[in-house]
Amino acid sequence: MNPYILPTLFLGLGLGTTITFASSHWLLAWMGIEMNTLAILPLMAQHHHPRAVEATTKYFLAQAAAAAMLLFASTTNAWLTGQWDIQQMSHPLPTTMIIIALALKIGLAPLHSWLPEVLQGLDLTNGLILSTWQKLAPFALILQLQPTNPTILMLLGLTSTLVGGWGGLNHTQLRKILAYSSIAHLGWMILVLQFSPSLTLLTLLTYMAMTSSLFLVFKLTSSTNINTLATSWAKAPALTSLTPLTLLSLGGLPPLTGFMPKWLILQELTKQGLALTATIAAMSALLSLYFYLRLSYAMTLTMSPNSLTSTTSWRLPPPRPTMPLTLSATVATLLLPLTPALTSALTL
Repeated sequence: MNPYILPTLFLGLGLGTTITFASSHWLLAWMGIEMNTLAILPLMAQHHHPRAVEATTKYFLAQAAAAAMLLFASTTNAWLTGQWDIQQMSHPLPTTMIIIALALKIGLAPLHSWLPEVLQGLDLTNGLILSTWQKLAPFALILQLQPTNPTILMLLGLTSTLVGGWGGLNHTQLRKILAYSSIAHLGWMILVLQFSPSLTLLTLLTYMAMTSSLFLVFKLTSSTNINTLATSWAKAPALTSLTPLTLLSLGGLPPLTGFMPKWLILQELTKQGLALTATIAAMSALLSLYFYLRLSYAMTLTMSPNSLTSTTSWRLPPPRPTMPLTLSATVATLLLPLTPALTSALTL
């Protein structure tokens, strides 16, 4: 790819998200989301591999359908109420349609089927962008909505936590497992959205830090499935011993960072009298924890049955930037003591 094109695409990616952040008008928000989508498509298809082209096509079709539904719903809202303001959605029909369109954008169950297939066809760098940055603009819109029918959010959230847990059990491809992990975490965010938007934002930020750390680890060790994780000891011993902490943090085990959002969400749901919902969400987290433990076992407690550990590596390996991995791994494991400070900062 031309060296001038790559910065231009990243600029379009950032600009589209920023426009959506700053917009209070549905047309402007829709334009920012479209810029975001059009900027990432060449990045996804840049390797010209059939799987990458297929994943790009699936992603484009899903995002185009969601954008068309978003535009139709906002136009319907303007027709019914006479205004385009994002925070003044009062009619239940366009509000519900917009929630469904944004659920399709980010991959909430039962509108999730495109996400594992798309993520599997991409390389790890584009998968990282798709799992983190691409969720910011739709979430900025979801956080501004005042849903007239909160039942749909609870159904989407519970379905996503269950599908995200069950779906990842039978897979050996790391990118598909991370896709189902994404679906499960999105479900937790949507469950608490109507009660505490700041807690949804905190969950999104911690999820982005944890999943960024995992994507960077897999990229550094060139791992794409569970079998190749067994060769990690020979490539990066220190990193291999620390990665299970990130995996268990994604599963929500104390005293790691991932315990913080799950703990606060269960507490908030219990305060709202939704003990059954909180119980189902907590049980679904056990399903996700199973495949995180499976990855941890494959990475640290198994050795590859080949001669890779005895072969001499090249004397001068190419330098790789490790600062992003260091920062994300630190955030993904050590932030639990800062819970009061983080919650108070996000509620200001």
